[in-house]
Parts: sequence; structure tokens; C-alpha cells
Amino acid sequence: MYLALGTWYLVLTMKTSPFGQADIPQTDKLPKVTALFNGVASRYDLMNDLMSGGLHRVWKNFLLRLIDTAAYPELLDVAGGTGDIAARFIQAGGKHALVVDPTAEMLAVGRAKHAALPIDWQKGQAEALPLPDASQRLYTISFGLRNVVDIDAALAEAARVLRPGGQYFCLEFCPEPWPDLRDIYRFYGDSIIPRLGAVVADDRAAYEYLIESIRRFPKPAALSQLLEKAGFGAVRFIPLAGGICGIHQAVRL
Repeated sequence: MYLALGTWYLVLTMKTSPFGQADIPQTDKLPKVTALFNGVASRYDLMNDLMSGGLHRVWKNFLLRLIDTAAYPELLDVAGGTGDIAARFIQAGGKHALVVDPTAEMLAVGRAKHAALPIDWQKGQAEALPLPDASQRLYTISFGLRNVVDIDAALAEAARVLRPGGQYFCLEFCPEPWPDLRDIYRFYGDSIIPRLGAVVADDRAAYEYLIESIRRFPKPAALSQLLEKAGFGAVRFIPLAGGICGIHQAVRL
């Protein structure tokens, strides 16, 4: 009886993280996320094109237009996957990029895809970056923050590795678009995305998780507050595509 009560108390007090529709122990999320992305890595870029109708390219290009590569020639791209942002950064005039991602297969696809570019690839997670304090001037995370184990810890780690005055950019989906788009947005997420995942990536569950991770992500105002709490200022949010996604830009204080 006492053992059962003690176990139940530990479950109640254990820190959890959202995964799909469930809340799971934080210690379980990273293995689940990396297994999921390892499984879809070879079709990941194709699925991005199909799911967004190619719009993800427009959104990523818009992000790069906000970055002055002459003033910030080196990039840290966290949860950078196959290197879309890093490659665009180099093509826009950047000199060097470091991609950090916890998923070995995603990194392998990126290395092969962008082998000719000055990009380094390192396995690691957003909450524990393998970098010294105040060593970076430019940090991006694109469609990756909702997959981290602990958003607060990831933002604190971004603040740790950025120098004062360093630039932070987060491109991410929003839980709710503008009102006129909400019904079609929900239908698309419930009916179309999982079917595409099943047919193209042979993994319906991975793309059901993707939709739930968007719906459970903080709204833009809430994320802005978390950034300020973590040590960032001049926080602004730029909505894209009717609020389907958007960019948070901030400066390390």
C-alpha cells in the first residue's frame, strides 16, 4: 500500500512534457522524438514540400532576409535537421554555419545534401548545447522548438550561448491561425497531413504527432513572455501566412 502510494506520488510530481495528445515524463520525450525523426529522415524534405505546398521555402527565405549576414557571418542553427536554414544562410552570404540536432539520421541526410558548403554538423539537443557561454552571435531554430523536451530550458540555453546583443530567431507554426483560416487549418491537420505521412513517409503516427505538437505549442504572446523571462529583449513576433506560422525575433540582453 505505501509502496503504491509512493510510486503514485512520484508520478504526480515528475516533470512532464507534451508528446502528441499525452503528457509523458521528460526523460521519455527525447528518445521518442529522435526515433520519430530518424524514421522519416529520408523523406523529411519531400514531406515538407508536400505538406506546405512549398510554402516552407518562402517562410525560410523570409527569415533569412531578416538576417544581416555581413554583420553576422556565422550561424548557430539549433534543431537544424537536414540543414535548410544553414544552407540558405551560406547562400545569402554567410561564411560558416553550425547545425546542432539530436537526430543522427537527419544530420546524415544534411551532410550528404550540403557536403560542398561550409557547414559543421554536431549531434546535441537544444537544452544542453555543446558550446561555451557567450560564444555565439546568431541563433536560429526553425520548426524545432515545439519538439524540445523543455522549452524554458531551451530558451535559457540559447541565452547562455549568445553574447549580449546576439540575435535570436525562431520560425515556428502557431497553434491557431487567424479566425478565417481556423476551420480549414484544423481539417487539413486532422485529415490531410496524416494521410500524406502514411502514403509518402510510411509513418502516419509521426505526422499525427506533428499536428498535435503544433496545437500544444505556446501561442505567440506566451512565447514572447518566455523569451523575456529567459533574458531576451526587443522581442517581436512577425506572423506569416495568416498566422499559420511566424517568426519570433529577440536580442540577448
